[in-house]
Amino acid sequence: MHPADPLITPWQAALDLGFERRGGSTLLVRRQHSGPLRVQKALYPEGSELCHAIVLHPPAGIAGGDRLEISIEVADDAQALLTTPGAGKWYRSAGPLAEQAVNIRVGAGATAEWLPQESIVFSGAEACMRTAVELAEGARFIGVETLCFGRRASGESFDRGSLQLASDIRLDGKLLWQERGRIAGASPLMHSPIGLAGYSLCSTVLAAGVDIDAPTLAACRTTTSKEAGAQYGVSAMPRLFVGRYLGHSAEAAREWFVTLWQHLRPIMAGREAAVPRIWNT
Repeated sequence: MHPADPLITPWQAALDLGFERRGGSTLLVRRQHSGPLRVQKALYPEGSELCHAIVLHPPAGIAGGDRLEISIEVADDAQALLTTPGAGKWYRSAGPLAEQAVNIRVGAGATAEWLPQESIVFSGAEACMRTAVELAEGARFIGVETLCFGRRASGESFDRGSLQLASDIRLDGKLLWQERGRIAGASPLMHSPIGLAGYSLCSTVLAAGVDIDAPTLAACRTTTSKEAGAQYGVSAMPRLFVGRYLGHSAEAAREWFVTLWQHLRPIMAGREAAVPRIWNT
């Protein structure tokens, strides 16, 4: 049966993770799950101060009616980086909505990096993605979200279905960033210059909690892409950095993000960027 077959029982999955600083190390002290969401083990490729975790979703795709909820708490002074082992897939739906909610809380002096690999939204998907970040004063956050509409390599465009998007970042209880969107297949927004401008991929980079200094912002603005015709840009506001990319290549968008990350991470997390090894598999 196809993943969107209405006879298949939808997955209801949840993952709750807690990271704490103990001595000179960040430990994964809470790891609770239900349904097909897992973190198998804590990893330390950059040393004990920073804990890496790979969020696994064994079905590999999200179908209509599925709901995934990921809760992450990084306690005071801890450092955590979370990513995924591959691209997420949002399958076409027979009607029911598929949902993913990510809630991240970051304590004072702590750093959270939420760096999932790209999400591929199949034509006919009915999807909703929500991300909410709560920062204490002195906390820092870096996140990236890359969306691929349709399966371009297979000749599929996003000509039906819809994707709803919501993201919020609060700092010490005050709203720092809020974005809402709904992208419908074959809608005028797909080709509008204020929408996707005819591109099949969009990526957003957010860094919050620290003012970006002028030299770092200037370096970010020199970042280019190897993808011909891609559009991209960055801007900085008080305690918030935003980067946008429009193109067709997930590989090029990732390389653009990694270069931005190399500029941002030293002032956000106090360390050089080190690409997670899972991205190369």
